[in-house]
Amino acid sequence: MEPIIRTKDVEIVYNLGKKNEFKAISDFSIEIFPGEFVSLFGPSGCGKSTIFYTILGVLKPSTGEMLVGGENPYAFSPAEMVNYQAKTIGIIYQAFFLIPSLSVIDNVALPQTFLGTPYPKRRKRAQELLERFGVGTKSDTYPALLSGGQSQRVSVARAMVNNPDILLADEPTGNLDSRSSDQVMNYLKDLSERDKKTVIMITHNAAQLHYCHRVFYMKDGSLLRVVPNPDKKQIAKFDKQKVLVTEIEILSKIYPYSQPEELKVKSIINYLTQDLDFLQLDRLEKATVKMLFRKISRETFFEMLKTPLPKGGIGLSEERAVMMSEKVEKMLKQSEDISRYRRRMNLGVFFNREEKIINDILFYVMEEAKIDLNREKKMRLKQLVRDRVSGLIRKEEFEEALKKPLSQKGVGMKVPDVVRIVFYFEKLLTQGIDTTNKS
Repeated sequence: MEPIIRTKDVEIVYNLGKKNEFKAISDFSIEIFPGEFVSLFGPSGCGKSTIFYTILGVLKPSTGEMLVGGENPYAFSPAEMVNYQAKTIGIIYQAFFLIPSLSVIDNVALPQTFLGTPYPKRRKRAQELLERFGVGTKSDTYPALLSGGQSQRVSVARAMVNNPDILLADEPTGNLDSRSSDQVMNYLKDLSERDKKTVIMITHNAAQLHYCHRVFYMKDGSLLRVVPNPDKKQIAKFDKQKVLVTEIEILSKIYPYSQPEELKVKSIINYLTQDLDFLQLDRLEKATVKMLFRKISRETFFEMLKTPLPKGGIGLSEERAVMMSEKVEKMLKQSEDISRYRRRMNLGVFFNREEKIINDILFYVMEEAKIDLNREKKMRLKQLVRDRVSGLIRKEEFEEALKKPLSQKGVGMKVPDVVRIVFYFEKLLTQGIDTTNKS
């Protein structure tokens, strides 16, 4: 399947050559496929709306290439561009932009006017869509008498009236309450799944990302990473062995604006402690950042842990400081084997090293969980470890297989042992995966 939208090395510069020149988008390359529901996600000012207007055909890239349906919209004649914006793209705005002097049905039918559709036909089409989106009884009402949720559903109907291939939704629930937001999001989901429309949603609301097939995380005009939703069947092709959903993805929903490296630190902090106060946690996180990126030695980290709070330290007992510094050092060293395995797997150059790496990882998790297994259970656990590191199974599948009895091809472990082994193993995976890959 060919992508319906492809951008390659797109850069967008405002006021080019002037003193106030500003690069809004840099090195932006994505592919979006027919029927996908995707989100451009990030804080205000990250470039989401700039990409929105570029796809719409009103903001030409300064450099790079953008293709929609295999064509460059910016090579169109004025008439072709009007046709593109009327038939290929449907737009849903946060502020609705309904025309107050027109009835609801005439607002919905309006885009068909530009295509020369006869009035009876466009009215019939508009009424069908209003019925579908639950506002059929409001046809002859005027926008001022609609609720926010009703107004946005009318806006969705208007966006669909010319049956476009692509729906651009710019903060579609930004002005709605939670109930109305859920209704609109479910309609967008239905348009993606049932009508096979490509939905591109711009949002900074992390609570809505679960509707999407993939999320394009943006910051400062750049694409940080692309994350597939593990709970949805993917439309875009990807190598399952190269996509490993770990705690990083869970943390990214809690801390949506954090960099992947920051999320790794939060994972380690969660592993080390649950009982420190906010000042101690803040200082521990800063010290762990330095340790994670090898800016300080384990000895220096240890000193920071045990130094009293009034002197700028974290104020742990010496015994606990020893325990924490050992745990962090051990985890970082052990996670290097995860990185090594994943790197070799992606390059397809295992040779005879694969077995040793997996054996080492198996040893790490068994030692940390303090379990001793017979040969058959150990071999099954080893295969599960291999599958989980390779991204072939999810955390939930890994955990379930550990609990299943041998007769059901499980490992037959006790629940407390399963909890310990999964907890530590997921921490290793979080530290060991490469978060720099954008594809």
